[in-house]
Amino acid sequence: MTESVIRQSVLHDVAHFGVRITIGLIFIMHSLGKFDPGFAGFLTKQGLPPEMQIPIALAEFVPGILLIIGGLTRISASLLSIVMLGAIFVVKGAQNLTGQGGVELDLLLLASLLVVIVIGPGRISISHALKKVPRFLQ
Repeated sequence: MTESVIRQSVLHDVAHFGVRITIGLIFIMHSLGKFDPGFAGFLTKQGLPPEMQIPIALAEFVPGILLIIGGLTRISASLLSIVMLGAIFVVKGAQNLTGQGGVELDLLLLASLLVVIVIGPGRISISHALKKVPRFLQ
């Protein structure tokens, strides 16, 4: 199969949608723990003010939802990439690839987000569906 045939296939659309769902769910589930009041104590230990708790939690939660539905996909993936760079270099200090404090999962998520930025939302997305809306309804 040529690349153009693969890109037009349903399998490509489903696989791309699956990647977006997986990444989105990971960030949504990860953000839920950040709404817990104990996370403010962690922020203080990191040298950040506890008032940053809600913005940090929302910085993972909202883009996670947007990735799943396929709206503002590239912007959402870009914001989450920044979050992952912060996790790798600020929180974990990029000291170990594996083991305690390892960044292997963080790097995998960052790479996946970069792929989503390059590829875009795909055809199974709100963005694609809105392109199909007749002009007079927009």
